[in-house]
Amino acid sequence: MTTHQNGSISTEFSDLLLNCFVRSPSWQLWLSLPLSFLLLLALGANITLLNTIWLEASLHKPMYYLLSLLSSLDTVVCLTVILKVLAIFWFDLRAISFFACFFQMFIMNSFFAMESCTFMVMAYDRYVAICHPLRYPSIITDQFIAKAAIFILARSVFLTLPIPILSGRLHYCGRNICANMSVSRLSCGDITINHLYQFACGWTLLGSDLLLIFLSYTFILRAVLRLKAQGAVAKALSTCGSHFTLILFFSTILLVFVFMLVVEKKMSSDMPILLNVLHHVIPPALNPIVYGV
Repeated sequence: MTTHQNGSISTEFSDLLLNCFVRSPSWQLWLSLPLSFLLLLALGANITLLNTIWLEASLHKPMYYLLSLLSSLDTVVCLTVILKVLAIFWFDLRAISFFACFFQMFIMNSFFAMESCTFMVMAYDRYVAICHPLRYPSIITDQFIAKAAIFILARSVFLTLPIPILSGRLHYCGRNICANMSVSRLSCGDITINHLYQFACGWTLLGSDLLLIFLSYTFILRAVLRLKAQGAVAKALSTCGSHFTLILFFSTILLVFVFMLVVEKKMSSDMPILLNVLHHVIPPALNPIVYGV
C-alpha cells in the first residue's frame, strides 16, 4: 500500500480486509457456534451422501448423479466461505490478497450459479418422472446427465467470469469486505458497468432458473392432483413441497441482492452480511437431508 504526500490513500493495495459485523462485533462470538455446527452438519451430510452413492451400485442412476453434483457444489461452497468466516471470528484473520479475493468471488458466483442450474435440472427430472413416467428411462439417461453437467459448468463459468475480471480492472481507494458489490464500491473509478452486469447476470441466471423451476413444479402439481391412488397425492405433495420450499430459500439471494441495491443506505451493513453468511451454510446443510433422505 502506498500513500500520496497529502496523506490520502492511493489506488494500490496489496490486500483487502474481511470485515464481518463491524457495527455488531458481539455477534461474532455467539454466531460462531451455530455456524460451526451447521458447517459440520453440511460437510458430514454431503460427504455421507456422496460416499453412499459411490459405494451403492443400485444408486448409479441419473437422479443420484444429480444429487452427487449438488452435494459436491455444496461442499465446495462451505469450504470456500464458511471456513474463512470462522477464521475471522476465532483468530481475527481478516486479511486476504486481491487475487484470493477475486478468486473467492469467482468461486462463490460460479458455484451458486451451478447450484441454481442443478436445481432446475432436478426439477425437470422430477417433472419427467411424474408427468411422463413411461418415457423417463429414455429421456433422463446417463448421456442426458453428462450433457446437463457440461451445460451447467459452461453457462455458469462463462457468465460469472467477467464479474471478478471487471472488479480486478478497477483502482481501489479503501479496504473492506471481499464481496461483489463491497469490493466494487471501494474503487475510485466508475463502477456502473460492474453494477449493471452483476444485476443482469443475477436476473439472467437465478431469475430464469427460478421461472423454469416454478413451471416444472406447476406441471407436477397438476399431474399429482389427478392421481387417484390413496395416499399418493399426499406423499407427492410432501416430497415436492419440501423440494420447492428449499429452492425458494436458496433463490432469496436474488431478492436480497435487489433489496440491498434499493435500500443500502437505510439498513445496517451487518444485516446483508448475516444473510449472506447464513445463505452459504443453511442450504448446504439442508440439501442432503431433504433430497438425499
